[in-house]
This record gives sequence, C-alpha cells and structure tokens, in this order.
Amino acid sequence: MKQKNVWRWWAKALGEKPSKCDRESDKIALIRTFIFATYLITNCFIVAGVIRQWNKESVINIEVIIDEGDVPSVIHSSEKERIIKANSRRFPND
Repeated sequence: MKQKNVWRWWAKALGEKPSKCDRESDKIALIRTFIFATYLITNCFIVAGVIRQWNKESVINIEVIIDEGDVPSVIHSSEKERIIKANSRRFPND
C-alpha cells in the first residue's frame, strides 16, 4: 500500500473534505487527527484509572464517640450502655 493512499483513507475517515484545495484539506485533517489523538489519550487515562481502582476495598471509617455527658439524661443507664456498645461494634477502632 502506498503511504499517500493510507493518508487519504484516514483523512476521509475523519470526515467530509472541508475544502476543494487538497493542501488546505490536509492541514484540517492534521488538526482533526490531533483532536482525535487527545481524545484517545484522555480516554486511555480514564480507563486506566478505573482499572486501577477496580475491586479495591476502600473502607471509610467513621468513628462516633459518645461520652456519657453527650447522651440525653432521659435515657436510662442500661440504654446508654446499649447505644455505646452498638456504636463501638459498628465503628471499631483500628
């Protein structure tokens, strides 16, 4: 295959010929090729980032500390202890 023939196919694949002048059309095809290459590179980085984070167990630990002074007084002491135990099970310290 001739290199000129491949370039013509590529230029036609990029879209309609914008001008009757071949030289001007080639310049526009180069600009379109540059835009296509930037899109392709950007998409490769996005896909690489997704693959890198795939199946990664990222656990966000939220720690809630309830002091006895923070629990309302209308709750009985046994209920306070149950709340504190439940929170310590849900959000264990590392």
